[in-house]
Amino acid sequence: MPRTGPRPVPLLAALAAGTLLLTGCGSGATGSAAPAKDGGAQGAPVQGGSLTYATDVEPISFDIHVSQQDVTGAIQRNVFDSLVQQDAKGEFQPWLATKWEAAPDLKSFTFHLREGVKFTDGTPFDAEAVKVNFDRIVAKETKSQYAASLLGPYSGTEVIDPKTVKVTFSEPFAPFLQAASTPYLGFYSPKTIKENGSKLGAGGPADVGTGPFVFSAYTKGQSAVFSRNPDYNWAPAGAAHQGPAYLDKLTVRFLTEDSVRLGALNSGQVQVADPIPPSGVKTVQADAKLKTVSTDAPGAVYSLVLNTSKAPLDDPLVRKAVQRGIDVDTDVKSVYFGVNKRAWSPVAPTTPYYDKSLENSWAYDKALAEKSLDEAGWTTKDADGYRTKNGQRLTIEWPLPPTEFVREQRDTLGQAIQADLKKIGIEVTRPRLDIGTYIAQVYGGKVHIADYSWARFDPDVLRLYFHSASQPAKGGQNATFYKDAQLDEWTTKGKETFDKTVRQEVYGKTQQRAIELGLIVPLYVRTATVGQSAQVHGLTADPNTWLRFHDAWLGK
Repeated sequence: MPRTGPRPVPLLAALAAGTLLLTGCGSGATGSAAPAKDGGAQGAPVQGGSLTYATDVEPISFDIHVSQQDVTGAIQRNVFDSLVQQDAKGEFQPWLATKWEAAPDLKSFTFHLREGVKFTDGTPFDAEAVKVNFDRIVAKETKSQYAASLLGPYSGTEVIDPKTVKVTFSEPFAPFLQAASTPYLGFYSPKTIKENGSKLGAGGPADVGTGPFVFSAYTKGQSAVFSRNPDYNWAPAGAAHQGPAYLDKLTVRFLTEDSVRLGALNSGQVQVADPIPPSGVKTVQADAKLKTVSTDAPGAVYSLVLNTSKAPLDDPLVRKAVQRGIDVDTDVKSVYFGVNKRAWSPVAPTTPYYDKSLENSWAYDKALAEKSLDEAGWTTKDADGYRTKNGQRLTIEWPLPPTEFVREQRDTLGQAIQADLKKIGIEVTRPRLDIGTYIAQVYGGKVHIADYSWARFDPDVLRLYFHSASQPAKGGQNATFYKDAQLDEWTTKGKETFDKTVRQEVYGKTQQRAIELGLIVPLYVRTATVGQSAQVHGLTADPNTWLRFHDAWLGK
């Protein structure tokens, strides 16, 4: 979802996430993810042409250093390059940096930058540009809502020479390389930061990067237009080709209604549509002129995040009742037709260090949920069938944001969850709030439940969700408001090492304890399903599921 207001968290990144694509995913100690592969490209790529891509969410801000929306990263991935690229196996490959060294204590990383890279305003990409951008991200006046958390315990950037730069942290920070592969730690021209810093959220020509496309125009509520960067010649390792993009123009249309977006794909008004609603997947697959590519997205799954600082969810027995009183399997199947799968862990199976042992470990159990509520003292019921204690009804507030920020039929899923919890005597209220009030209420700890997902191909998302220092009031992401010494210890240890054995252990324990404590109710693993015309070839995505159009081309 979008990030506005007082330093919110991934909630809006989750709600307004731009759906993206990924194939060949797996799980395990190292994790795996592969770019989307074209299934029918024939012959040599064709230069030229215009491709239109429809997505379901429009960014609130296009500023990659400020926005926390997935859709911002998805769109701006085509404008902004990164120091490194994360490949299909989770390993890191050269991009704007040709090589790098991590200090033994992981408190600094030194990068050797590629020669000849230029921003689209003609200025050079160099060590000073890295420093200007990273310093901008952490500056208070920037009000970064996501990128600052990706820089973690950032201390500063030292320019050693024009092509060598050292990034330093106050604590060991292994997740930095993965963060540095995302567009949120991408680079604006220092010139445009100086001249247009306050205007970057509006998008358009002021958004000057080094990427394969130039942000040439933006019409609010309708579209964003990108033109080919003719000087581009520094694609990351593993790209299908070097040199400029094949497409002359890329147009992104904002079509929030599933039926409209699907109709635009069917009629040929757009060549790529993201996402395809679960109810429309079979229709697209049955059309010989179209094809779909889909897979489970990595990172934090769509979940209910329970505010443990607010009664009655401060009681672990009530949290257990909520967690075990929701028939997740039935609800997810009924809403998503088997496209999105029921989740068991706070993170998806495609996330490195996913703990498979959690699967089937906390199934729906209405009797157990009712027993937990009895033990918690909610033993009487009112005339409407809701449980009471000391004359007070057992009520939980789970607000809805404005309709334009509700995606993937999550409101429909919410209705099923309300019905489940009513069966055990819990009233769930769902007031619809304006976006500013919504963010302030959820991240101010004033409501009981937040709900979101967060695409990221790294288990450090668990630290952001559950470490006590990740406080929403300070720009953190722990909307459970829970403080637990073990969760702090494990997630800290995970960020301080590249040791796969250690990371498997601590991140596995973190997932298990978050479920045991009833901090979260994982609901479904988001399956990113992209529909595209059979004329589209070479479309790929990175491990975070952000589409890349550099290698895309249009055939006949």
